[in-house]
Amino acid sequence: MATKSAQVDRYISNAAPFAQPILERIRKAYHKASPHIEETMKWGVPFFEYKGILGSMAAFKQHVGWGFWKGKLMNDAHGVVARREDAPAMGGSRVTDVSELPSEKVLVEYIREAIRLNEEGVKSEPRTRKAPKSFEVPAELMTALKKNKSALAAFKKFPSSHQREYAEWIAEAKQDATKQKRVATAVEWIAEGKSRNWKYAKK
Repeated sequence: MATKSAQVDRYISNAAPFAQPILERIRKAYHKASPHIEETMKWGVPFFEYKGILGSMAAFKQHVGWGFWKGKLMNDAHGVVARREDAPAMGGSRVTDVSELPSEKVLVEYIREAIRLNEEGVKSEPRTRKAPKSFEVPAELMTALKKNKSALAAFKKFPSSHQREYAEWIAEAKQDATKQKRVATAVEWIAEGKSRNWKYAKK
């Protein structure tokens, strides 16, 4: 029988309405490909495993990212796996509607190839680390942090990835009112030691 996770159930139910049918379609294909596939949560998103990681899916505000762990080693007969340098992790794809996914038949075909690679012990290609993306903390956020010593201290202890998430979130605000609201929320969360995406972190 398919091994489904209650955590993945919750992840899908909490995703944006457009993302839910996409996630369900991918999930269904994995379990149709093999009754031995297991679900797990890693880094806050659903992963599928059988004798190792097969692939994953993740819902974002405007798209769903999905792909295979060894995607760049797959035959890719239907041109599903993105091989560009700027492609999402695991040679995956980004979709905004369920109609953009391959057919269930094609999905199952790819999943079974991923299973075969794991069964044969094929190793993933070494992953090259990209240089951290540079960023600048918005003046509005830094001014607010300086008025709250605990928030400033917590912010300085954050890894650069957490600092960047807050900086980009505030910089992306198009209206001043929105920016000020985000600054206030950011200072509150930072003072509590929370990352920008703390709501989605694995508990």
